Formats: sequence, C-alpha cells, structure tokens
Amino acid sequence: MHSTPRFLQGVFPFEGKGLDAPAPIAPELSYVVPDGMSAQAVYFRGGNAAAELVCAVLMRDGKPMRYFPIGARGDVHISLRVVEDLVAGTSVEVWLAAPAGVTGTVIVDLGVVEV
Repeated sequence: MHSTPRFLQGVFPFEGKGLDAPAPIAPELSYVVPDGMSAQAVYFRGGNAAAELVCAVLMRDGKPMRYFPIGARGDVHISLRVVEDLVAGTSVEVWLAAPAGVTGTVIVDLGVVEV
C-alpha cells in the first residue's frame, strides 16, 4: 500500500486569548484529507518559548480532537500512531490556547500519513 507523509510545521508567534479560548495559529497548520484517501496523525511535537504553559489543540472539523499541553519553555513529543483514522474530507488544524495576554513563540510539527 502506498502512503504519503504530510507535515504541518513551523515556528509561529502567538498572543494568548485564554486557556479556554483556543485560536488558529497560522493557515499553514491546516490540512484536509483528499478525496479517495484516508489519513492518520502519526506524531505531534511542539515547543514553547513562553514563560507560561500553553496548549496546542488538534482540531477536527472545527472541534477539539486532542490537547497537547506544552510547559513553560518546554517541549513535548507524542506518538499518535494507530489512534484514529481520518476519512476523506476531514479537516485538521492545529490551534493554540494560552493565558490571556501571554505572548511568545511556539514550534509545531504534526506528522500525518495519507493512505
């Protein structure tokens, strides 16, 4: 079976709106599973340069799917293999929640495999 890796990644500035108010980080952190395909998130890696805890939120079709807390000036690496299939047409985005007024930089790397 042929598979194609896709990566949603980059280094992004942010300003927090509240830990209960996740917001999109950047347009390049969005992916839609192509017609006739399925996909699976394989891993999430993130880094946080801010002095406060932040939380990356993996959104699926506009609703929270997974939460990834990233400690102050910390990082996280989470294996997601065989967690859940994403069917054709599913939209996946990485958003960020941070305490209101907190600014900083977040590093995001989400690996997805299309099959």
